[in-house]
Amino acid sequence: MATKKSSKLKSVSTPSLYSGWFDIDRSIENLRKEMEKAFSSFPASLPKINHTSCDVIDEGNQFRVKLDVPGIKKNEIKLDVTENSLHISGQHKEESEEKKKNYLRKERNQISYHRTLPLSEKITTLKVKAKLTDGVLEIILPKSKPTKIQQKKSISIQ
Repeated sequence: MATKKSSKLKSVSTPSLYSGWFDIDRSIENLRKEMEKAFSSFPASLPKINHTSCDVIDEGNQFRVKLDVPGIKKNEIKLDVTENSLHISGQHKEESEEKKKNYLRKERNQISYHRTLPLSEKITTLKVKAKLTDGVLEIILPKSKPTKIQQKKSISIQ
């Protein structure tokens, strides 16, 4: 005797393509919050590494680099140049101490900047110049072989 199979089908919902990403995103956000809590107890003397805003302009015969380095003095900046890259680093340290009756406070702050820029053309390392003005570092990198600056043409969109 043949047995009858149930004609009732179970409804199975397939998760949408994006539902898994929301779970991953939530997990990453939770991890970030836990890391912030865990590392908030570290002393303030750990260096804060900043990624600075940087502009690299090709002027044909040279590259002009402008880099924001607020809080850094010119004697705290180190520039290393090869014929096809520029490495910029800077570090500023501050220490303050306050003493009152039955109270002592001592803080250390440190800011660090590190940036390496690959250059698309070889430069003349002996002619590189740098200037720091109001927290903006400007570096002139003369090219070994100047290139013609390409002319821009505006294109209208139809």
